[in-house]
Amino acid sequence: MPGQIKKYFPHLSPDQQLQFSSLFELYVEWNEKINLISRKDISNLYERHVLHSLSIAKFILFKEGTRVLDVGTGGGFPGIPLAILFPKVKFHLVDSVGKKINAAEKISFAINLVNVSVEKSRAEDVTSKYDFIVSRAVAPLKTIFAWTDNLIDDQSKNDLLNGWILFKGGEFGKEIQELHKHVLQIPISRYFDTEFFNEKYLIYFPK
Repeated sequence: MPGQIKKYFPHLSPDQQLQFSSLFELYVEWNEKINLISRKDISNLYERHVLHSLSIAKFILFKEGTRVLDVGTGGGFPGIPLAILFPKVKFHLVDSVGKKINAAEKISFAINLVNVSVEKSRAEDVTSKYDFIVSRAVAPLKTIFAWTDNLIDDQSKNDLLNGWILFKGGEFGKEIQELHKHVLQIPISRYFDTEFFNEKYLIYFPK
């Protein structure tokens, strides 16, 4: 298993270790067919995509049966790494680009992720209810909120109230102002000590 994952998540089962270890070859293979990840980033897959996705697991430990919607998942981030880590949590991955969502589905199948469903869809066309919505830099905070405000279940089962956990980097103060919500800004560098995570944040706000 990649050392970066083992360092921060040392108690994974053998199955989880194998699933994480399998991701690199799968993403290299699919990246040759379609542009899931920047070509220059593929060698940094575990730090910049897998570990980045898993920062959510340092912020919240989803309880069994939690339902999570990954908006604009692309090739499966953050949904696939989180689904490996939380096998009893249900992840629904959506993206409007058919080629990308097809790759995410095939990668999930290849590592036997039975708690993942994928759908070619725009976020605003989804109708099911979820406990949390996650997304990596797909659109401004206000836009993601507008797309998905009706999708959050009123009944919370986790230690955090149901809501949104979104990834942001750089300057996003104006986005927070435009959102008109009280948000938590969590520096990911709090969890992982490599330079890449400087100036990268999780943004959480409840329904």
